[in-house]
Amino acid sequence: MRKLSLYIIATCFTAVSHAQKLPCSNPVYRQFDFWIGEWEAFGPNGKKAGDSKISLILDSCIIFEEWTSASMQQGLRYAGKSFNTYNATTRQWQQTWVDNVGGTNEYMQGKYENNQIIYSSTPFKITKDTIAIRKMTFTNISADKMRQHGEITKDNGKTWSTEYDLEYRRKKL
Repeated sequence: MRKLSLYIIATCFTAVSHAQKLPCSNPVYRQFDFWIGEWEAFGPNGKKAGDSKISLILDSCIIFEEWTSASMQQGLRYAGKSFNTYNATTRQWQQTWVDNVGGTNEYMQGKYENNQIIYSSTPFKITKDTIAIRKMTFTNISADKMRQHGEITKDNGKTWSTEYDLEYRRKKL
């Protein structure tokens, strides 16, 4: 009986010890948790732009987005998914976006500051003669509201143009 008790204690200790050593248990991985939940997104005109479900996957290492637009365009409801993670090697937040029209975006540089996650893309060609950079800022406004602001520059960051500006409102479940 004593051996059984020692085995049970050792097993519990090992399980607790293992749980504390999960790769993404460091607090830096929780900086973007304000986005987790189910949201309705609205444009500056107050019109609903879409729905977004944000969840933690892969042992809480990935913040996973599932986006669906509110309206149909050319017989298709635009949808996409993003994978967001903190890269401990580069000490940067990263996002990979994919969608149902063949589009992809990668933001390999991201940082957390002033209650915001700020992503920027590496420079990419928009046309033969134009190089662009995208910036995307997620701002934690309150427990039930956040902002996602997408911008683009075509002059190496001298000027930025808004591509979209969304206010996320947490769905009441």
